[in-house]
Amino acid sequence: MHDHDAIIIGAGPAGLFCALRCAAAGLRVLVLEKNPAAGKKLLVSGSGRCNITHAGPIDDFPAHYGERARFVKPALFDFTNADLENFFAGRGVAMTETPGGKIFPASQDAHDVLGALLAECARTGAILSLGAPVKYVQAAHTGFQVAAGDAAHRSSSVVIATGGKSYPATGSTGDGYALARRLGHSIVEPEPALAPVIVRDYAFVECAGISLDQAPLALMRGGRTIREARGDVLFTHRGLSGPGVLDMSRSVLPGDTITVALAGVSASALDEALTGACAPMGRKSLKYCVSGMGVPERLAISALAASGIAPDLRMAQLDKRTRALVAERMGAFPFSIERLGGWNEAMVTRGGIPVTEIHKGSMESRLVPGLFFAGEVIDVDGDTGGYNLQFAFSSGALAAKGIVKALGR
Repeated sequence: MHDHDAIIIGAGPAGLFCALRCAAAGLRVLVLEKNPAAGKKLLVSGSGRCNITHAGPIDDFPAHYGERARFVKPALFDFTNADLENFFAGRGVAMTETPGGKIFPASQDAHDVLGALLAECARTGAILSLGAPVKYVQAAHTGFQVAAGDAAHRSSSVVIATGGKSYPATGSTGDGYALARRLGHSIVEPEPALAPVIVRDYAFVECAGISLDQAPLALMRGGRTIREARGDVLFTHRGLSGPGVLDMSRSVLPGDTITVALAGVSASALDEALTGACAPMGRKSLKYCVSGMGVPERLAISALAASGIAPDLRMAQLDKRTRALVAERMGAFPFSIERLGGWNEAMVTRGGIPVTEIHKGSMESRLVPGLFFAGEVIDVDGDTGGYNLQFAFSSGALAAKGIVKALGR
């Protein structure tokens, strides 16, 4: 007889949620976590506020996972954003919604979310073993042998929920990939995702900290438009960040160009406005007029200078060619992408266990019966706004359901 019905490797949101759901169904559950405390990465999510999910119909969610839309659908539809809010509400953690639809705990404190998960694990009888790094998982004829720390365990099923490689200081160092590889799985090379973009020949250092709300963005590659969107943009010391840029970064390659409508409107509309301003505002500077069109002054000065245009040029001196260039740059300023930010800056991981090697209806391995996956270790990454945490909880819930069914409980 095995010591456990389910061993879950990783005490993040996916692992803890899978554990408490399994334990609630009467299974003997052990959670192995290499860190001395559970949920370390969860506590830094949303800058410590924990953007747990997003508002709106669950039917709208799959589109936020790009090419993985079909894979995530069974998990999301089986345990929805409404189900997640109800789970926490039933355990004393009320939620609040931002105007943009992001869902946070009303306390704005990720500790409340983690506390509810740990309390539910304790209530249902799931056992947590902390400071227990897993050395290996070996598939046996009737289950698994798992070595962690100085102990060896036997289990009918195993869940790898070790997360990805983003924020390595939290212990998220990709350990699950090696465990899965030894069990016969391949790995899609992990890459940083939802990361700030580092801009080549960046001319906006003085603009660090300036943000634009819902600016029109476009991703260009080889002269073609790859993606268009609207989103908030933050100028940093090295490039661009903010939710709009982070979402777009999921599609970015080095050498691509991201254009940002600094004035929030098209070049043609700007050209018309500038033409009309030349006579009545002839004594005013160009930077004054551009900033009056909604571009922060420091940003206007940097953008004009980077375009070879004197910010102090008088409007009366503005010729047709220069006016057209100003309109073009303020309507779609091009930023050449050198690279994405690294693992310390990325919010999530792209890559991991290929979705083609996982049953999307149960999160069970297609290669090793009794082996399941949940959360960021899978090659799934979503947009900002709570979509990645929702998948962590939903995939953990579906894996638990798959284990219960497989064990005939």
